[in-house]
Amino acid sequence: MSGTFVGMPAFPRAAREAVGNTTLRGNLRHATHTIRDKRARAVAELDDWAALREAGKQIKDHTLRHLDRYLVQVEEAVTAAGGTVHWAADADEANEIVARLVQETSESEVVKVKSMATQEIALNEALQARGIHAYETDLAELIVQLGKDRPSHILVPAIHRNRGEIRDIFRSEMGEWGRPAPEGLTDTPAELAEAARLHLREKFLRAKVGISGANFVVAETGTLVVVESEGNGRMCLTLPETLISVVGIEKIVPRWQDLEVFLQTLPRSSTAERMNPYTSMWTGTTDEDGPRTFHLVLLDNGRTDTLADEVGRQALRCIRCSACLNVCPVYERAGGHAYGSVYPGPIGAILSPQLRGTASEIDASLPYASSLCGACYEVCPVAIDIPEVLVHLRERVVQGGPAVRGGNRVVLKPARGHAAERAAMRAAQWAFTHPGALRTGQRLASRTRRLHPRTLPGPGRAWSGTRDLPAVPAEPFRDWWQRTHGGKGGAK
Repeated sequence: MSGTFVGMPAFPRAAREAVGNTTLRGNLRHATHTIRDKRARAVAELDDWAALREAGKQIKDHTLRHLDRYLVQVEEAVTAAGGTVHWAADADEANEIVARLVQETSESEVVKVKSMATQEIALNEALQARGIHAYETDLAELIVQLGKDRPSHILVPAIHRNRGEIRDIFRSEMGEWGRPAPEGLTDTPAELAEAARLHLREKFLRAKVGISGANFVVAETGTLVVVESEGNGRMCLTLPETLISVVGIEKIVPRWQDLEVFLQTLPRSSTAERMNPYTSMWTGTTDEDGPRTFHLVLLDNGRTDTLADEVGRQALRCIRCSACLNVCPVYERAGGHAYGSVYPGPIGAILSPQLRGTASEIDASLPYASSLCGACYEVCPVAIDIPEVLVHLRERVVQGGPAVRGGNRVVLKPARGHAAERAAMRAAQWAFTHPGALRTGQRLASRTRRLHPRTLPGPGRAWSGTRDLPAVPAEPFRDWWQRTHGGKGGAK
């Protein structure tokens, strides 16, 4: 996975810097609270939300268990409908395939539908290196691209920007990318949207090649589905002569009927809408309408490795709704850039370390970017137990152990910087399996409690730097029970 933000520090350092940015925190607080409150109202309208959530989980789990069969079915259906299927094992292979397909058209410009998969593989940068200009057409992605910025949210990539900042970006940058911003542009939403519409219109009408991802791929028919709110996706999917879709292999659903579930849960969890304003579906090509040439690039890039992990594979259920980001207290304060990945927030904290591995300092720190409060699990429309996976990945970081990387079974070494934690856990394990030693230690701790520091020395300073150590009680629970109940009731 090449979507690492180059030069990014590990999460704790990046988050510490972000927390000090009061403008960023204000932007995030306002946006996330607004989105999550609207989502709560939209979800409350459905009496069967819990049943839909469970149905989505079951469909995804079934598909992942039989993914090999459904991938073959997708290839057969897309090919029968006039499309061409390409297989990409990693980001480099996917970028090479897409660049070659664009070059075969002799075009040097492409328009893009918002796509997490193409961000993950850094497709825009790969195309630019070959002299091909990729223009983002989603409003938030356009803001990020014009501002030479990085996305910080799955659904709203420019969530860290306010209207004044967006106005300034449009004024200063639009002219270099195409039609300049209108004179006297203000920061009112209507004017900003109109400026973007005028800027993008000429690109839609000129582009011969479109690039997209997909929210879902229906195996039985080879149908791809893109949901969006602005209509830019519809323009990219229908106007160009050639359409190239880069899709992660986990986006497959078996049957057309399965869309009934996800087209209810996805819009309510993401944009708090009852349904998306634009739901585009296409199956191969036709002579009368839409692109004349269609290519589907099926992307692995660590997904098969993730599938091999019985606990971690549930991250592949994700339908990219971003509900977990909007309720996460860590994301709200640190923002998306601190995660060093195109997948920020709780889902990024479990997805990125599995797709990329935990060898880098950034990825080894991501499983700790959470308070384990569980709010992310409560709102997930496909019931991904994110706290469970976070704890699982923390164990992998600290202890190492067996895993699958690049399709091969390997034994990971423990990450650096966790020797003290491993020693503490081993000591705790020994104490809990030796009751006599535990009882002696508890009594000693109680009798010396007046001498205990309020903060920890050495490596422990990182934990106690923002909190006091809990006070040790005057006597251990066992001694209290013995004194007040005379040992009755089985306390040992």
